[in-house]
Amino acid sequence: MAVLKRVVKPRTRRGKLALAKREPKAIENRKTTIIVRGPKCSQTVQDCMKDLYKLKRPDAIAYNQRNDIRPFEDASKLEHWCKKMDASLFLFGSHNKKRPDNLVFGRLHDFNMLDMIEFGIDQYHSLASFKNAKVMEATKPCLLFAGEEFADPANLDMQRIKNYFIDFFRGVETDSVRLAGIEHVLQFTSLDKKIFIRSYRVMLKKSGQRTPRIELEEIGPHLDLSLRRTHLASDDLFRSACKQVKNVRKTKKIKNITEDVFGTKMGRIHVEKQEIGKIQNRKVKALKESQEERDEKKKKESEKRRQMEIEAVFASGGESDGGDSGGENMDSD
Repeated sequence: MAVLKRVVKPRTRRGKLALAKREPKAIENRKTTIIVRGPKCSQTVQDCMKDLYKLKRPDAIAYNQRNDIRPFEDASKLEHWCKKMDASLFLFGSHNKKRPDNLVFGRLHDFNMLDMIEFGIDQYHSLASFKNAKVMEATKPCLLFAGEEFADPANLDMQRIKNYFIDFFRGVETDSVRLAGIEHVLQFTSLDKKIFIRSYRVMLKKSGQRTPRIELEEIGPHLDLSLRRTHLASDDLFRSACKQVKNVRKTKKIKNITEDVFGTKMGRIHVEKQEIGKIQNRKVKALKESQEERDEKKKKESEKRRQMEIEAVFASGGESDGGDSGGENMDSD
C-alpha cells in the first residue's frame, strides 16, 4: 500500500508567511537565481559566475561547493534546490575535456524544468580587469539586442535565448524610469550562433542643450559565448508557462468614484425615493434643547414682551394727551 504524502500545516506565523509567499500570484515575485558549481570547474568559469552573481544580487544565491550534477542527464537535484530556495532560475558551471569552460543557463516552471541552454566561454574579461567606476548594486539595466538571429522569428533557439536573457537580467519591474536612472546597459549581439555580451556604464555629459550628451564606458564583464546544446520546452508548455490573468496590470475601475488632481476621492451616492410618511419623527433626546438654551430663549422672550408693553404704554399716553387738548379748544370757542 502506497504511503500518502502528509500535508503539514504551518504552526508559526513565520511558516505561514513563507507558504503565502510561495503561493501562485497574478503578478509574480522577483525571480531568484541559484548559482551552482559542477564536479570540476575552471578558474575562468568560477570568475564568470562570480561576476554574474554580482550583477544579480540581491536576487541570487551562490553554492560554492562542488556538486556531481549533469543537468542534461538528470536535473532532479537542481529542481529540488530551486523548490527549496523558491528560485525559478539557475546557472550551472562546469569544465571537462569534451566541453571546456561550460555554462548552463536554465529556468523552471512550477519547479519543473522548462528551458536549458548550454554555452561555451570563448573569451572572458572580468569586472576587476576594468579599472574604472562601476554601477551600484541592484541597478536595473537597459537591455539591447542586436543581430539578425535575434530579429528572426523563425529562429526558435535565438528567440528563446533572447527571452531567457530578458528574464535573467531584467531586475526590478517598474512602470517608468527617469533619464538619470538609466545607469547600466547590457548589449547582446548574435552572430553565427555566438553571443557577445558587453556591459557599459552610462555617463551623462553636458551638451549645451536641455538633452545631455550620452557616453558609454565598458565596465565588464566581457563575454563571448558559443551555443552548444539546448533543451527547450514545447510551444504548448511554454505558452502555458507564460499565461497571465487577463487585465492583471490594469487598475480595476470602481463605479461612481472619481479622483481629482490632488488625489482626493469623491463618491456619488444614488438614493431611492423616500417615503416621508413612514419616516420616524419622534423627538430624539440629542435634538432637544438644553436647559441653558431654554433659559436664554425665555429671557429673550420676556425682554421682547417688556419692550412691547413699554411701547404700548407710551403709545396710549400720547393718544390721551392729543384728545384733551382738542376738547379745551372747543370749549374756548
